[in-house]
This record gives sequence, structure tokens and C-alpha cells, in this order.
Amino acid sequence: MTELIQRAHDLASTVAPHVDRINNERRIPEDVVRPLIEAGFFRLLLPRSLGGSELEHPEFLKIVRIFAEIDASVGWCVNQNNVFSTNAVRVSESAAQEIWGDPTTVVTNGPPRPGTRAIKTEGGYRLTGRWDFSSGISHATWVAALAPVHESDPVEMRTFLIPKSQVKVIDEWFVGGLRGTASQSFVNDDLFVPTERSYGLNEPSREPGPLYVIHTTPMFASGFANVALGVARTALNFAIDLTKRKTQQGGANILSADKTTQRMIGEAEAFWNSARAFLDEATNQMWRTVVEHHKLPTEDRIKVRLAGTHAIRTSADIVNTAYTICGSTAIFETNTIQRCFQDAHAIRQQIQGRPDHYDTVGQFYLGVEPKGIF
Repeated sequence: MTELIQRAHDLASTVAPHVDRINNERRIPEDVVRPLIEAGFFRLLLPRSLGGSELEHPEFLKIVRIFAEIDASVGWCVNQNNVFSTNAVRVSESAAQEIWGDPTTVVTNGPPRPGTRAIKTEGGYRLTGRWDFSSGISHATWVAALAPVHESDPVEMRTFLIPKSQVKVIDEWFVGGLRGTASQSFVNDDLFVPTERSYGLNEPSREPGPLYVIHTTPMFASGFANVALGVARTALNFAIDLTKRKTQQGGANILSADKTTQRMIGEAEAFWNSARAFLDEATNQMWRTVVEHHKLPTEDRIKVRLAGTHAIRTSADIVNTAYTICGSTAIFETNTIQRCFQDAHAIRQQIQGRPDHYDTVGQFYLGVEPKGIF
């Protein structure tokens, strides 16, 4: 574990000089992402039977935050592509070997648009549709397409694994935050996918490890929350450093001597550490439960949902505070705080940061059947 954490720090330091390139090119450039792929940092959650690290989930989250503090897009892709790889245990062993047996494989996925469909045919399915927000597609080699099976009763949702070379990538990823994730779209029309390269939503795991008891939903939620915390930490550090050398226009003292600034920094530190502690508590509890009992009850899933949503939304508030402290310095693209501001708000707009997750949590604690994604 310690070796992987140290390796993550080392690799993150090699990413640091390229954060402007990542942002400007709207992807992680090949020469930046290749060392991460070759070092196995997109195979952290794969089972050992496929040559993965099968890393304990709390340790994985530490790695996500290490990268996120350097660049949100890199941290985001490390989480997205690794979490999806846990589905390797839900396809046949031969399909898993075909796809993840290659140590350079990276699979990306994204939600389907309305009208997407799969039609069952001999030996597989004919797949038509469009899928968006496929983070990391620029360095991915395979894509995963979720679609309803046409004319099945009840409607069955299946995920189909496709070589990226067989789909058309559409680049409409012109955004303010998380630009480097290259969260582009892909389409296909009447593409044949063999049955063994697909799986249903409730497909059981072929692997006995506790990691594969956890559904991808709490993994995505907790991972992206750690990305948000990483962004907030970087923004707050930038503001703290700036206050020690900047004099406000019309003032005689540096910002760090100002009582309002001191209070804002103190409160922001309290909010960041509280959100981090709650998220760590929830994810550590989830891990202990699956290790000891090999199941994940609703109570633990709800707690991770709450802690993750809270961390994402609180992180954006912390970035807002840091942004305010920086004054006019914050508006220039060349300053780290501007990128943090864009990234934090992009994360808060994503499905994991929706405020209606609080409704789901409230329903559970009030004894009402919870509705929503958890």
C-alpha cells in the first residue's frame, strides 16, 4: 500500500508541469497519461486474477485525492476509469481476459441518450444510440454502452463493451471546468455486439473479494467527492499563500493581517476538514462492512451518499471563499484559483453533487422508503 501511495505522489509530480496543457488541450495528453497507464494506475481496482492491484477501497480514494490536488481532470479520470473496471467481474472470464488482459486497456463509459436501444439477435445484440460524458475517452481503448433491450418484458438494461475503434467519437466537450477529462460522446448505428461482451445490471460477481460487493454507485460518489476535496484543498492553499504576499488595493497591510481574511480562512479550514472526516468515516465504515459481512446494507450506502454529496457541495463553497479572498487576482486564467473555481462548480453540477440526494437521505432517516440513486 505504502509503495503505491508513494508512486502516486511521484506520478502526480510528473503531471504538475502539464496542468495548463491538460486544460488547454481538453484531454490528458498522451505523454502525460501513458506513464500512469504503464504504472498500472488504471488497474487499481481490477482483480488480481486479471493482473490488477485489487486495492482496498479506502487506499484507492487516497490515490484519487493525490491526483486531484494536482489536477481535477486527472483525478476524475483515475476514479471514473478505475471504478468502471470493477465490472470486469460481471462479464464472462473469457471476455474479461479479452478486454482487461491487455495491461494498457482503459474502458470509459457514459450515460445513454433517449432513443438508445439494443435488439437481441443470434449470438448477441444490435446496438444503436448515443452516449455522452465518457470521461477519459481520449486515452481509452474500449467504451461501455448502457442500453435497454428492445421488446424485452420487463425492460432489461444491459451494458455492452465495444472497442473504441468501432464507434464514432463526437467532440462537443467545450466546457469551463473539468476540461481535461475529454468527456466526449460516442455513437453507433446497428452495431453487432456478442452476448459475452455484455452483462445485466444485476449480474453477480465472479470474484469473492470484498471490493466487488460494493456497487459502482457509492464508488463513483465517494471517488468524485474526493476529487472535489482535492480541488478545494488546492484552492485554499493558493489563497493562504497569496494572503501572505498580497496587499489589498488601498490598504497598508498584507491580506493575512486582515481580521476578515483570518476568519474566512479559519472557517474554510473547519469546513474542509469536517467534510473530509465525514467522508473518510463513511467510506471506511462501508469498507469494514463488506470485509466483515460481505454485504452492503442500505444504511451504509445512504451514509456514503450523504457524505459524498456534502463533500462535493461544501468543496465548491470553500473554493468560493478562497476565490473571494484572492480578489481580482482570481479572475486571471493563469492563476490556479481560476481553474479550481471552474472545476469545483463543474463537479457540483454533476449527478453526484445534486442537492436532491439530501431528499433521499432524509427519506431514509425519517423511515420513508428512500427514492433516488444510492
